[in-house]
Amino acid sequence: MGSIERVVFGDREIILVGTAHVSQESVDDVRNMIENENPDSICVEIDAGRLETLKDKNRWSKLDVFKIIKQGQGFMLLASLVLSSFQKRMGLETGVNPGDEMKAAVELAESKNIPYYLCDRDIQITLKRAWAKTSFWGKNKLLAALLGSAFSNEKISEEELKKLKEQDALNSMMEELADYLPDVKTVLIDERDTYLATKIWQSPGKKTVAVVGAGHMPGIISCIKSFADERHMPELKELEKIPPKSKLTSFLPWLIPAAVIGLIVAGFFIKGPAHAFNMFILWFAVNGVLAAIGSLVAGAHPLTILAGLVSAPFTSLTPVVGVGMVTGLVEASLRKPRVEDLERINDDITSIKGFFKNRVTKILMVFFLSSVGSSIGTFIGIPWLSGLLAG
Repeated sequence: MGSIERVVFGDREIILVGTAHVSQESVDDVRNMIENENPDSICVEIDAGRLETLKDKNRWSKLDVFKIIKQGQGFMLLASLVLSSFQKRMGLETGVNPGDEMKAAVELAESKNIPYYLCDRDIQITLKRAWAKTSFWGKNKLLAALLGSAFSNEKISEEELKKLKEQDALNSMMEELADYLPDVKTVLIDERDTYLATKIWQSPGKKTVAVVGAGHMPGIISCIKSFADERHMPELKELEKIPPKSKLTSFLPWLIPAAVIGLIVAGFFIKGPAHAFNMFILWFAVNGVLAAIGSLVAGAHPLTILAGLVSAPFTSLTPVVGVGMVTGLVEASLRKPRVEDLERINDDITSIKGFFKNRVTKILMVFFLSSVGSSIGTFIGIPWLSGLLAG
């Protein structure tokens, strides 16, 4: 059972319906509240993209994985798919599709001709803002945490299932990630509370019903009370901006290539060409082999594995093209996604087997794991090169 809170300021009433995204009781609560209250406006904690996904079950089938990888959006797409996987898997456990209560609110608003507003920030903006605040290793930790949460083989206990039905599954996952990566807590939790509260406060009419995840309730109420006290209201445009890279962040990706090349050049002048060649072979081996192992673990085509082996030592020396882009595009060319892969992606993302079987998600795993392998090789290789130079 979700929670219901009424916030009244003069002749303005805001009724917050706190739901769990995978609970039939939440769907019923939303329908009953709208029918009984007949509000002037309805706010729904969802963005246009997620609503489209709920209405169009074949949305993923329109993916162009080649274009995504070429644009350097492989990490973002993988994160989005894993989030969808988590919610859908929770829905299978509870028998309710994630977001059914939001969809019910929109459908009821349309049938009763009540103005409704999509009040959540675009999930892609949330992820991109979190991405921008996270280091490269943090990005890998973030995806690893997402994958671990989405693909855990542990069955949910009755107690956990009951708790899940009382909470917002997506926001519960966001809270776990915020604990795991404190640097992005503000983006994943606090900013969304503020964004939702602002949208709800700005909705027209004397009575508003707002359908939100139960986990957002305390934050939204706190923000709304501050708005009513005529305190500062945030500019939503500021919460929708993707932070530009700092000068330091822009410089750091070039620091590693400079260090590697500098060490090898130093080896050439200090210990001679043969020693410098041995240093290069070491760099080639450790970086290329680990990238190839990452591709192998992802189940890549043999030629993709070879491409990772050969390209990783060179792509690791430039921040412009990563080995994941090379292996992802090679894998996509050798094993082009079939129509059935695109049609089944919504079901395949609910299991590890399906994730590695589907050609679209396999391409993304090749992209991700080869990148992780090359990164590990880079941070192992530099100390080894230093040791060879000093030895």
